[in-house]
Amino acid sequence: MNVLDVLRERGFLEQTTHDHEMRHLLGEDAVTCYIGFDPTASSLHVGSLIPIMALAHMQLHGHRPIALLGGGTGLVGDPSGKTETRKMLTEQDVTNNVEAIKEQLARFLDFDKGRALLLNNAAWLKDLKYIPFLREIGRYFSVNRMIRAESYRMRLESDEGLNFIEFNYMLLQAYDFLQLFDSHGCRLQMGGSDQWGNIVAGVDLVRRMRQAQVYGITFPLITTSGGAKMGKTAQGAVWLDRGRTSPYEYYQYWVNSHDEDVFRFLCLFTLLPMEEISQVKEMEGEELNGAKAVLAFEATCLAHGHYAACEALESSARVFGGKRVGAQLMPSSSIPRSGTEASGDAVPQTLVDRGRLRNGIPAFELFCQVGLAGSKGAAKRLIQQGGANVNGTRIQDHDALITEADVQDGHIILRAGKKRYHKIVSG
Repeated sequence: MNVLDVLRERGFLEQTTHDHEMRHLLGEDAVTCYIGFDPTASSLHVGSLIPIMALAHMQLHGHRPIALLGGGTGLVGDPSGKTETRKMLTEQDVTNNVEAIKEQLARFLDFDKGRALLLNNAAWLKDLKYIPFLREIGRYFSVNRMIRAESYRMRLESDEGLNFIEFNYMLLQAYDFLQLFDSHGCRLQMGGSDQWGNIVAGVDLVRRMRQAQVYGITFPLITTSGGAKMGKTAQGAVWLDRGRTSPYEYYQYWVNSHDEDVFRFLCLFTLLPMEEISQVKEMEGEELNGAKAVLAFEATCLAHGHYAACEALESSARVFGGKRVGAQLMPSSSIPRSGTEASGDAVPQTLVDRGRLRNGIPAFELFCQVGLAGSKGAAKRLIQQGGANVNGTRIQDHDALITEADVQDGHIILRAGKKRYHKIVSG
């Protein structure tokens, strides 16, 4: 099956350039493609998974992906999708972030023996000479066309406006495409919908300077059925770095997906066959809960490995009770079929009067009462040191009130440290 058809069937495509010609190329030849990743933080997050998974599908279909880290463009800042100027990073900041992101990408792509490439555009951007760059590259860009691009127009209409250093970003990204075409024969650039103007600029630059046809694809902005951006929770971003978001918390993010999102997320964020995923369309209730467990397990496997996914599954079953995952449910999944029905009854429980919860119980008192801390003073220290969680969310204030609003599915889950749980049941 042509990889373009796979990406379209799974919901990855928003816009393409030269759709018919690109489909023919991808069906006939092994194509080198690339996506840029902005190193503005030391970790990517769930919002970056669409481009990462697209590269994974390209590789599975025999094409060669390039993950391009913006060590050079990261010093400038991409104005796309932003209404204000990004924080300027130091060279050391960018270098540190690039190293951390490399490790995360290597979990999704096979970089062995050149099957995928991990490059940094600082290699060709940092030593550019300004006047030669303007003469050789800048002359191909129309300012009138640039300011009509969505990424620039949005900033021009904002109160802060668009500064000159950001105005150069489109030229630099287009130059990346030219460099990758020259050095690696790269014929396809992919990116988020906000990158359409930059991608088209690169396609046009290669055509004009090398008289060669290259192609572009953009992905839609993925939101939950509730309209929230992917990877955004009340507690903040869901990171791919296990130091920021543990495998257990990562698993919980996916297993708590809305019913309406399960089929779509299985298509986008796992590599399971579509013929198996399609059975989820008609599921509801307990069956759909099993599909959520498969989604969470497979997503955690990709980001953190099979062992971490098994640990997260076991911990989740121990605390919340297991999800029934039958042998016929997406059989290609490596989720353990036994152990996913573990009972949550093994978790210690305490019945708390509903009236007390209605008035609110200080967190340190509740942690002490149920035995997660040996004294009220110890409970305060536990909370102040970041070792206390309520329903998976870390609490910082020892006087924070635990109330009826914290009851989920009839209970509240308290956690001290990494492995000590207690279930509060209101009565």
